[in-house]
Amino acid sequence: MTTLTTAPPTAARATPGTLRLLLTLAWHRRALLLLNVAIWLLVHASPVLVGLFMKGIFDTLSGQATAALSPWAFLVLALAVDVMRIGALAGGVYAWASYWSEVILRMRRNLLAYLLTAPGSRRLPDSPSEAISRFRDDVDDIAQYLEHWVDMWGLVLFAVIALAVMFQVDPLMTALICLPLLLTLLLTNALRPHIRRVRRAMREATGRVTDFVGETFNAIQAVQGSGREEAVLAEFERRNGVRRRTALTDALLAEVFKSVNDNMVNVATGIILLIGAGAMQRGSFTVGDFALFVTFLPRLTETISFLGAMMVQHKRTGVAFERLSALLQDGGPETVVAGAELHLRHGPPPFVDPRRASEPLRSLRVEGLSARHGDGALALDDVSFELPRGSFTVVTGRVGSGKSTLVRVLMGLLPREAGAIWWNGTLVEDPASWFVPPRSAYTSQVPRLFSDTLRENVAMGRADPAHLRRAIELAVMERDVEVLHHGLETEVGSRGVRLSGGQVQRSAAARMFMREAELLVFDDLSSALDVETERQLWEGVFAQRGKVEGAAAPDGATALPCGGSTCLVVSHRRAALERADQVLVMDAGRLVARGSLREVLSHSSVLREIWGEARGEALEARPGGPTSAC
Repeated sequence: MTTLTTAPPTAARATPGTLRLLLTLAWHRRALLLLNVAIWLLVHASPVLVGLFMKGIFDTLSGQATAALSPWAFLVLALAVDVMRIGALAGGVYAWASYWSEVILRMRRNLLAYLLTAPGSRRLPDSPSEAISRFRDDVDDIAQYLEHWVDMWGLVLFAVIALAVMFQVDPLMTALICLPLLLTLLLTNALRPHIRRVRRAMREATGRVTDFVGETFNAIQAVQGSGREEAVLAEFERRNGVRRRTALTDALLAEVFKSVNDNMVNVATGIILLIGAGAMQRGSFTVGDFALFVTFLPRLTETISFLGAMMVQHKRTGVAFERLSALLQDGGPETVVAGAELHLRHGPPPFVDPRRASEPLRSLRVEGLSARHGDGALALDDVSFELPRGSFTVVTGRVGSGKSTLVRVLMGLLPREAGAIWWNGTLVEDPASWFVPPRSAYTSQVPRLFSDTLRENVAMGRADPAHLRRAIELAVMERDVEVLHHGLETEVGSRGVRLSGGQVQRSAAARMFMREAELLVFDDLSSALDVETERQLWEGVFAQRGKVEGAAAPDGATALPCGGSTCLVVSHRRAALERADQVLVMDAGRLVARGSLREVLSHSSVLREIWGEARGEALEARPGGPTSAC
């Protein structure tokens, strides 16, 4: 039977347009959205009244036109409009801040939730630093575009009313004023493809810089130890130079548009002065009309500039959705704008674990497991085996034979191309979400520790002191905890930089023991351990046998070491091999031998070579040969 875990590629699906995605995002809080539109409509459109009142003031003062109100009355009305606008502006800032915060949080929450809970294997397409850049910058670009749409209705309403009033006063002058503004809009539209290309290049260059900075901090000791500080600084300068040039190009385009739009005010004012002077002499254009045009003109220019910037932002938002879709891989941009409850006002409800209670493992069966590397090369080829409850299985082989790939594909950390996995006869459709505590616990070859205390890295919020103490003992860390300056409260630093390699691996092993999982998976745990420490670790694990033996287990089985856990261990060390009751030998992605250590040694040249190399560990074989284990 064949089961595929990879989702269809994003390109195979129809991707919604930018505006449709934006509307979906905006409409989740429609009442607050409409309130913002109404407030900012009032803020942006109310200056029309100010222009009309200014016309009344100057016409009345000059005597060129009769008016029903005095100049002071028009002045009071203009001031009243400004006061009302200031009040609306204050309310609009509060309303928009509330709405904007929810929009930003919803997108970031959706991104994080999908990366943590989506089915199938999750592998970031770029570095964590680049992912953070997308969480920050690209989400902000989408929110800024939404802000443009909220502002647009009031600005467009102002422009329509202002142009209608101006056209009624003098059609020719109004048309001439609009001409340079329309040319600006056409120029903006013509350069949109370049703007999109430059913005994408700037984002990618920034991501490469942040990625390099993060990697440099993580490898600072290696850089100092090899004396390569100058080379690292030179590479940083090169990447930062590319980022600086692309950012400068992006900023230059923005400033060119701003400069052109700002100068359009001066051009249009000159047109008014040239044409208006003759019209005033003929009596067809009053001082009030001039005041009206001059009052409307800056905001009209601002509106045209805004529409040009909105076109630019539309392209930037399209790039942002593309980058976020690439981050989600098979999630698509619809995932970014999906609805989600944020619990901002009353706090989140009590946490309820959605996972079903773990069924004790009786047998784990793997059939025809196959996978490929990212470049298409075969990584696993038709691997099949079975892990009985309580068994201790060692996966071994030469470097690059596929040992780590096997356990990572089994647990859903890498996508599989074909094959089926059965847990007690139940088909595992999505290994990534299935092989988690309490079903399974995993220690990788290069464990990840958080920049926190040793206690928190091991306990991960679990507060049972006795359980923590036992996990530390099983990981052979009692002596290490004693000599650390603050014991379990010692800060381990970024990725455990303040601990040795062996301490990092044993800390990860202690964290795994805390989970009380049915299946324990060790990916080359001993790579940074000396032979004696590894021997003590396995002896501690197997010492559990006497403490739990005789306890009831599923289907009448006998409780076994590790509290009944089944162990899958990647190792080439003799301390692990001689305890195995099943050895899986990998070679070039294929399972070439399987059975007890004695059986496989008799016919596997690969294992005989590994076993011969293991003699250099100065660890004597146990009397009677390999011992049956958990």
